[in-house]
Order: sequence, then structure tokens, then C-alpha cells
Amino acid sequence: MQIEAKQNETTVNFPQKLGLYTKFFKRPMDFILSLIAIIVLSPVLLITALLVRIKLGSPVIFKQKRPGLNGKIFTLCKFRTMTDERDSSGNLLPDETRLIRFGRILRSTSLDELPELFNILRGEMSVIGPRPQLIKDMVFFNEEQMKRQSVLPGLSGLAQVNGRNCILWEDKFKYDLQYIDNITLIGDWKLIFQTIIKVFKKSGIHAEGMATAEDFGDYLLRTGKTSQAQYDAGQAEAKELLKL
Repeated sequence: MQIEAKQNETTVNFPQKLGLYTKFFKRPMDFILSLIAIIVLSPVLLITALLVRIKLGSPVIFKQKRPGLNGKIFTLCKFRTMTDERDSSGNLLPDETRLIRFGRILRSTSLDELPELFNILRGEMSVIGPRPQLIKDMVFFNEEQMKRQSVLPGLSGLAQVNGRNCILWEDKFKYDLQYIDNITLIGDWKLIFQTIIKVFKKSGIHAEGMATAEDFGDYLLRTGKTSQAQYDAGQAEAKELLKL
């Protein structure tokens, strides 16, 4: 994977093969839908923000750098779901310890994802597209898997309606690339309605035995698909990219 880093950006160039819908209509639709959703859901956003402040304290919004279109790094916003509990050495406690019941409720209802509507409004995300993974996931992507960065990341996507966090990484990539190869207006609206159904069913939130989704690098190491040396090199690269 060749990544070019400069001026606070990490980018990788892809040949653009955009259809009529993707080129002219998808972004305006994203803007209109996200704006309407923010207005309609503003009471939910305010109440959730207040509850997060009471239950978990400040900050209410969790911000994290993620790779977006062409690998360009942007700041993804979510409602905070975990505490800042640390051990005697000042290190954060494991996710399963910091993810309290209130945080689990936010995740199971997908309310924690609502601030991403502002990412969509700003043009950093789309309503439908491959989910924005971590930078420390991207550094382990091969050339084929990096194609998922050729479009804007989405609030939801084909992988999310087909298992979300309960499917293997290989299946996530398969669904992401399948979506990229066939982006249509009808397909996007179908995924929007399927997402709404999935949210109400609260399905695919957690992989079995895990409080949060497993990082791609950790998965590769656990399954013997990468060496410890390659894993360490990837983690070091991710830390450097986060400094940009």
C-alpha cells in the first residue's frame, strides 16, 4: 500500500469511475438527508447529549481521526460511550470495563452514531458507503482492500446490513467492494431502509465475546495472517499517521 502524507493529509489516489448518480446526485442527496435528519432529530440529539454529560461527564462528543475518501484523514464525531477510567499507571482500562450499561444502550440503539450526521453535512461522509475504519486498520489493508477508500465512508453500508460487527473482516471487505462496484440511487435507498430495520432490531452490534469490534491488525495477528514484526511495524505507522 502506497500512502502519501503531507500537510496534515494522508492520501492515496484511485482512478475515478463515477456513474451519473455518484457524480451528480449522491452528494446533494446526502446533504439534504443529513440536514433534514439533524433538524428532525434535534430533540433526540440534545437529550442524548445531556444524558451523556450526566452519565459519563465531559467531553460529550468522542472525536477520532479516521481515513476517508482517498485515505484523507478526517475527524469522526460520535457520542461518547465509555468512561476514562485508568489504572495506577495512567493507562486506560480495557474497553469492556469502561463500556458501562448506559454506553451499551447507546451503541445497541445506534444513538452514539448520530453526530456523524454533521460529518455527512460537511462532506466528509456519505449516508451510505463503507464504514470509516481506524487508521490502525487501514495500515494493514492490501491494494484490493484499499479500494474501499475510493468513495466517501458511510454512516451505514452493505456490510452493516449484512452482519455489521458479527461478520469476518474478509466479509466486510467483500461487501464494501461489492457496493463500490454498483452504486445506484435505488441501491442506496434500499440500504437506508434496511439500516432502519436493523437499528430497531439491534442486530450485529457486537461480535460474540467482544465488547467492541476487533481491530483488523489484531485479527490478522490472532489468526496468524501477519507476523509480530509486521504487526508492530503497522502499529508504528499508524501512530505516525495520527501525528499528522
